[in-house]
Amino acid sequence: MDYWYRNQIRRRSYIIIIMNQLLTNKICVITGAAQGIGHQIAEQFAADGAIVYACDRQEFTTDNERIHPVVMDITDAASVKANLMQIFKAEGRIDCLVNNAGIVYNRKIGMIIREETERMFLVNVIAVLELIQLCSRLMARNGGGSIVNIASVTAVLGSPGQVAYSATKGAIISMTKSAAKELAAQGIRVNAVAPGIVQTERFAELYESDGNKIDGRIQRIALGRLGTPEDVAHACVFLASDRANYISGQILGVDGCASI
Repeated sequence: MDYWYRNQIRRRSYIIIIMNQLLTNKICVITGAAQGIGHQIAEQFAADGAIVYACDRQEFTTDNERIHPVVMDITDAASVKANLMQIFKAEGRIDCLVNNAGIVYNRKIGMIIREETERMFLVNVIAVLELIQLCSRLMARNGGGSIVNIASVTAVLGSPGQVAYSATKGAIISMTKSAAKELAAQGIRVNAVAPGIVQTERFAELYESDGNKIDGRIQRIALGRLGTPEDVAHACVFLASDRANYISGQILGVDGCASI
């Protein structure tokens, strides 16, 4: 009797866990997933039941059996297409794409370097557009899906020393809104998350180079703390999930109320 009772408790606990997962068995592709925000997004998607293809240009390993690392340079169109087709053939569908990969060069006007700016637009804008094109075609074969782009609060507020970078993220916001309208008829939702200052490896580097400016921005955060990768990941999970199935074309600020 005790064995039967314990078995029933375990079974019900398992069912509750599954019911609380927002992305159970969804096939999700996440770029820039080796570290920082992208790594946390991959981990949170897996925790919420997704099967995650975590893409990055550098090799990395994980003990999470629901996360499958994929070495992929998003600026290499042939590699991107080959990898996405391989995922599609293996799983039969792609339910979600998170465009997280991006780079930043901080330069003030007068010091901006053209080659750096071109590189930022290639990675942050053109590669994202190509990923949306490829994934949306595959999603449409199975009746739809969800695309989540990572923008930035700098695209909304502006930021000294980030003229070129904020322009790339402004492009992401515009791209998100237009793609949402164009892809809606195919059942594909497109949204963006716009993080504020988030504590990552990159944050430590930025603070060391320009701590005074960052301190000033932190003081404008109404909730009184820095963001975490988990904050961004939870927003992405919601937008990717069926609980957001009537939400598209939106820019969700994850900035502690700094942008209003």
